[in-house]
Amino acid sequence: MNGTAKKQVILTHIQKLIGRRMLESKLAKPCFYIEAKADVTELMAIRPKLRKQFGVKITTNAFYIHTLALAVDKYPLMVGSLEADTIKIADSVNVGFAVNAPHGLLVPVLKDADKKTLADIARQEQILTDKARSNELSIDDVQGETIALSNLGAYNVDSFIGIVPPPACAILAVGNVIPAVVAKNGKAASRKILTLTLAVDGRIVTQTYAAKFLHLLRKMLQNPAQ
Repeated sequence: MNGTAKKQVILTHIQKLIGRRMLESKLAKPCFYIEAKADVTELMAIRPKLRKQFGVKITTNAFYIHTLALAVDKYPLMVGSLEADTIKIADSVNVGFAVNAPHGLLVPVLKDADKKTLADIARQEQILTDKARSNELSIDDVQGETIALSNLGAYNVDSFIGIVPPPACAILAVGNVIPAVVAKNGKAASRKILTLTLAVDGRIVTQTYAAKFLHLLRKMLQNPAQ
């Protein structure tokens, strides 16, 4: 031994809570995984216009959260949870979204996303992100998610699989927006393509049901004007 002390990183209470919940989910949930690609060329183009219209920065996360909330309205089992021999559908769409903070990965929860406009979601997402990065999240800020989102596009990750947090039954993992040349209307066109990967608890949702949900997400992201 050279007498040099090993460096240690002390986990915060919230980090320990998230770690326990992720382990619980990984051990208990029999998940399956499906993937689709979305053409988000129009979505990326419309963001600056919406920023001027609403007076708030519309991040891609805000779009994803809003889209999840709209899609759940048609596929409510995506916010279901097991209670004995029944599936309970959550009253609200509370979206937990991952934030890379200086002191580790945190997952604040944007509550009642299904009752908020895109602009409302954008404002609340910014508030929660700022709180996460300044280590000011409360326990209530990280609890209650009914569906989850993880976006690693800013880190040049093309695609990945997320861990479904309890008590949610699904998480949408979003990768980087990649320029690609595709055939459109019989001609080659430069487009922006995004990979969406959905992890789902198979006890609550069938693969066909989840595939329809993912297809709707893809359709809405490809038609942001709707």
